[in-house]
Amino acid sequence: MNIQETSHEEWVDHLYSRIHRLLDNDEIRKAQIILQALMPADQADIFSDLPDDEQFQILQGLPAEDIADILEKLEDEEVAEIVQQLPPEQLADILDEMEPDEAADLLGDLETKDAAKILNLMETSEGISPLLLHPDETAGGLMTSEYLALGQHMWAERALEAIRQWGPEYEYLYYFVVDPAGKLLGVVSLLQLIKANPKDEVETIMDRNLVTAAVTADQEECARMMSRYDLTALPVVDENSRLVGVITIDDIVDVLEEEATEDIQRIGGASPLDKPYLLTTSWEVTRSRVGWLLLLFITGMATTSVLEYFENTLQKVVALSFFIPLLIGTGGNAGSQTTTTIIRALGVGEIDKKDALKVLWHEASAGLITGLIIAMAGFLRVWIGEGDPALGLTIGVAIGIIVFWSASVGSLLPLFASIIGVDPALVSGPLMSTLVDATGLFIYLTVAKWTLGI
Repeated sequence: MNIQETSHEEWVDHLYSRIHRLLDNDEIRKAQIILQALMPADQADIFSDLPDDEQFQILQGLPAEDIADILEKLEDEEVAEIVQQLPPEQLADILDEMEPDEAADLLGDLETKDAAKILNLMETSEGISPLLLHPDETAGGLMTSEYLALGQHMWAERALEAIRQWGPEYEYLYYFVVDPAGKLLGVVSLLQLIKANPKDEVETIMDRNLVTAAVTADQEECARMMSRYDLTALPVVDENSRLVGVITIDDIVDVLEEEATEDIQRIGGASPLDKPYLLTTSWEVTRSRVGWLLLLFITGMATTSVLEYFENTLQKVVALSFFIPLLIGTGGNAGSQTTTTIIRALGVGEIDKKDALKVLWHEASAGLITGLIIAMAGFLRVWIGEGDPALGLTIGVAIGIIVFWSASVGSLLPLFASIIGVDPALVSGPLMSTLVDATGLFIYLTVAKWTLGI
């Protein structure tokens, strides 16, 4: 297959089919050679799609380093199933080849006694054991213990020599400087070391102005810091300002993907799945959705109550009922637009809880202008289409108020959720629409009674 004439996905699918056929014909070594020639991410894609028995065939005879590359790119749940098939000695060799933070994550998913047994067999256990002490979603759980720290009194030429000996596979452009007690003092770039006089001490050329993360910091906070300051590596320090680890940009990309996935699922009105979609059971999917659906169903009953309250009004002017879907749908859309914008602004740090009044004024102003525009469109639609200016006035006024109300409420709900410690994504989407349905209907029929004199 000509790679230039096809997409990358099609090329990977072609290789998967080829490897699958080779394994069917017991040509295991040929299949391994093809897989080994690929990038780790493509290896993982193909490997995860293979049936369990073929995955086991592929693993037989592969070097521990190659298996480690594959496992590092797989989802945690997939890795947990695979490692159960491996003997402890082989698994220990594989973990020795993995990045310390990735190995710690894998060990953390095992039973305590199994993890302790594997750890005792590993050669790199000293660098991994400290990482197991921190929760996964903190800086301590995210950091790696594999980094190069330069002494403050090292000459520039000796610092460069240390970098050469440390290993060419690590492509850091910045190195952290510590004192004899391990306290973080500053950061120096590779370019600064190259340009410096060979006998210059590192502390004379380093930058003392640097960003650090506490070992207990939340992973989202770390992601925001790295994004805000354009960092490729974030040093993690303990309560005594000692350097204990480094968070690299590839780990932050994974965090951002994970957090975005959770927010999208919550915006849809479901609890986040704790594993990839195709690895979930029907019951797990149901459990993540049914609770919120029941809650929305119960809160949605308020809409029925409003209709019952205004039953006589609807009986007198039946035409009012024709426009109910239009008005509450528009209100729900306006509210969802606002909450989505505010949630995004909260997520990237553009606004904070203290900005509640500013946000309310900003969105209320925008809602008022938008409401006036939609109100005019609604009035003209009913007046021209139905030939009834009174009904057109009712629709126009009601929809204008509903849009203004939805924008105002939609601006405050995410901030209120953030203040009380609830994920703001939970208040958008279906929950916002359900709230606007009931209140919007009440506004609409109240306006109708006033304008039509019912």
